Amino acid sequence: MVRVAGSRWRVEEFFQAGKGLAALDEHQVRRYVSWSRWVTLAMLAHAFLAVVRADEHARHPAPDGLIPLTCYEIQRLFITLVVRTAHDATHLLGWSDWRRRHQARAQASHYRRQTAQA
Repeated sequence: MVRVAGSRWRVEEFFQAGKGLAALDEHQVRRYVSWSRWVTLAMLAHAFLAVVRADEHARHPAPDGLIPLTCYEIQRLFITLVVRTAHDATHLLGWSDWRRRHQARAQASHYRRQTAQA
């Protein structure tokens, strides 16, 4: 029973991430066929982001002072580099590094504060 409850939790997390990353909740259901196509495309997009993230973590560990690439950061880079290119790639990658460095500092500060309170 515990194993089933644990697997349900993983499915819930996957759907929650799919809503934010792959716009799983943006479709207005009118017909089953359109809903199934939308969900299939959203899950494929989410799987693409997860595979790219896992491959990036395996091949290139994060440098010191940066958090590893997340699915959200990969989505943001994909959209800004491929879909809507408003700036050059050097500018966008520099912005991504700055954001990841800032997140790493915030994470370290949060952990220090948590251990100081405990």
